[in-house]
Amino acid sequence: MSASPESRPTEVGLISAQFHRVRRAKVGFREGARPSPREVVRRPAHVARMLALAHHVEAIIVRGVVASAADVACQLGFTRARVTHLLDLQLLAPDIQEEVLFLEAVDGEEPLSERGLRAIAHAGTWEAQRVRWREVKASF
Repeated sequence: MSASPESRPTEVGLISAQFHRVRRAKVGFREGARPSPREVVRRPAHVARMLALAHHVEAIIVRGVVASAADVACQLGFTRARVTHLLDLQLLAPDIQEEVLFLEAVDGEEPLSERGLRAIAHAGTWEAQRVRWREVKASF
């Protein structure tokens, strides 16, 4: 049962977000020159942004803005597998999801990879996920 395009709520776009890549360059200092002190740069971790995106994608599918995850993939220019990877992050226990949403990348250093987080999500029961999450969290 698909809604006709005329009956769907009109929205300007599916998602608007800014993603950036951190490029690391080797910086050398001359003899005697001291680097100027700088502020620590903090931003939401990549996994936090991807989990938030997963919740957004799920919400627009449920509301009927798009018909399926395949339509989301087409509109975002992702593969269907990539959208599935994003949606798999919602398999995490709710308390782990909350902690992930508050993770920060400090000076471009990510606390954990999305692949590692997906491995936790596929660990099985929420209790098994919590055990794996505590192990991973101890490393950062």
